[in-house]
Amino acid sequence: MLGFVPPLPQQPGRPQPGRPPATGHMIVCGDDALARRLAVELRFVYGERVTLLLPPGRDANSPETPLTQRGRAAALFGRMSAAMNRTAAAGNGGNDTNAGVEAVRIMEAPEPSDDVLEEAGVDRAAALALVYDDDERNIRAALTARRLNPRLRLVIRLYNRKLGQHLEELLDQAAAVAMPGIDPALLDASTTVLSDADTAAPALAATALTGSSKIIQAEGLLLRAAERPPPRPGETLDPGLCTLALLSSTTNDPAGAEGSDSSGDEGPELLPSEETVAAAEGRGTVVLEAISRAAPDRPATRMGGRGAPLSQVFSRRLRWSALGVALAALSLVVASLLTTEDTAVHSTYLTLLDLLGMNDPAEEAPAARQIIQLLSGIAGLLLLPLLIAAVLEAFGTLRTASSLRRPPRGLSGHVVLLGLGKIGTRVLVRLRELDIPVVVVEEDPDARGIPLARSMHVPTVLGDVTQEGVLEAAKIRRAHALLALTSIDTTNLEATLYARSVKPDLRVALRLYDDEFATAVYRTLRTAHPQALTRSRSVSHLAAPSFAVAMMGRQILGAVPVERKVMLFAALEVAGHPQLEGRTVQQAFQASSWRVLAIDATPPADRNPDLAALPPYPPDGGAQPPSGLVWDLDPEHVLRAQDRVVIAATRRGLAELLRRQRSVLPRQ
Repeated sequence: MLGFVPPLPQQPGRPQPGRPPATGHMIVCGDDALARRLAVELRFVYGERVTLLLPPGRDANSPETPLTQRGRAAALFGRMSAAMNRTAAAGNGGNDTNAGVEAVRIMEAPEPSDDVLEEAGVDRAAALALVYDDDERNIRAALTARRLNPRLRLVIRLYNRKLGQHLEELLDQAAAVAMPGIDPALLDASTTVLSDADTAAPALAATALTGSSKIIQAEGLLLRAAERPPPRPGETLDPGLCTLALLSSTTNDPAGAEGSDSSGDEGPELLPSEETVAAAEGRGTVVLEAISRAAPDRPATRMGGRGAPLSQVFSRRLRWSALGVALAALSLVVASLLTTEDTAVHSTYLTLLDLLGMNDPAEEAPAARQIIQLLSGIAGLLLLPLLIAAVLEAFGTLRTASSLRRPPRGLSGHVVLLGLGKIGTRVLVRLRELDIPVVVVEEDPDARGIPLARSMHVPTVLGDVTQEGVLEAAKIRRAHALLALTSIDTTNLEATLYARSVKPDLRVALRLYDDEFATAVYRTLRTAHPQALTRSRSVSHLAAPSFAVAMMGRQILGAVPVERKVMLFAALEVAGHPQLEGRTVQQAFQASSWRVLAIDATPPADRNPDLAALPPYPPDGGAQPPSGLVWDLDPEHVLRAQDRVVIAATRRGLAELLRRQRSVLPRQ
């Protein structure tokens, strides 16, 4: 069944029958929250005409929800439309990016087949996003779309990184063959492969670590943004390189809420002016605190070391028993030396023979020698069961080498991670890269991340986290933080409430989709546990801006969550942006929209096309080449057309900078 959703309030309806089909629109195909979030981002932030293709029926990831996929999307668009109308009524309608843009077109189809994509207008579209949860379905649809429209910009969601690199090269090559002489810059943006798990994992891992530190990487440099509490009376804090955001005025109020896009004046303020920062009292800040050199990528470490030490093969009791037998044998050798005139080597030899029961009785020997022989025989009796136990434990270790490791008894200060799906697996890798001890709780023994946890020797508890005793098995009482990342909001909430009842001061970050639900949860937890840190994050909310910017033909360096809002870091060419070109750094700063952080001083011909990638280290192991980014900017420096800048921007600010011309690539 294909059709249109009724026009939303205060929005124009769909084109009248008989009119020529529109061109340059954007198509989003998906089956979960990311597709709906992405359509909202393109429609209400970038002002684009969007066609959303959803499967019929209910969301497979939320079977308890009574609404169908179409109904949930329409409800989300309705809430966003109402929010936009409130903003316009408040006097901010002059910059409405949605004026004159028709309502989102919603189509329903089981698969993005040739006929369905043609009815969605893929041959006339400017960009297509394939964000199904199934990698194979995205690949099939991408190959079909490239055949139907070689000029189409593709944004594909893939969990498999290596496969994504090969697919991107293949589709770009197909576009180059279909369009000889295409501009390399356009070809570079023709196909983009992204992973929502990779996009959200750093922010989630940082929340579990400290709750205040976020990292963005640009050309081998690390931008570290840190939360700072409000200064005490008479206290002056280091302002850092610049202030990126003011936190909600209710952040330190137990009854307050984590701010989001719908929080109004009480919510967080991104990229405030210096006057606003100076006038803000009692509000925390997010500052750009330090810039450091990034280390080369290294694989995630295994908990307990890379080899198989004795502590993993033999139990502690067996090791102590072996040490006792060895000390007894050494004592017998010393006693033999003191009571006989034998050499050390001969005394050791006789003692070993006595221990193993291989020596003749010392009938004609002195009494001291006979006593030592008897004691050696007794010690030899202890040696036999010790050897048997060692063999059995060694076989047991080999048998369980491929099984999951249980949490050790003395473990403390670790992070308890709930869920080993796509998101949980990526977060686990990120935490282990930072050498953070982790205990995983997963209900499904065949979950995606179970083989990874086994190979990394990460302690894992198999069981339903809502059942009594499961979190206790994960040593929740001695844990540093809890990361609840299952795909079910109610499961995450139930686990969080139970963990807080066990340890009230536990640091908690939970994955929640709905902003209203997250606000209610946050207020309740802050009221019940005002001294404990609580954070709620939506993976689709963190990932959607990256996919939206890719559909506009750009790439962001990273996304930093500020409460329930998102700040974006991106690299832009100054040429073609009148808001930047010919202006000084100070004049280019637009409060609550964007701020220039750095300028790439590298000549255009030598620039690294992907600032998010770490420059390769020399093969001889030498130092990494210096970065061309200049961070200590003179406010009076004039931005030239050939410059490339790194900016921090809000979602709407970046949308204004990337406002694209309503045209598609020229047809050959």
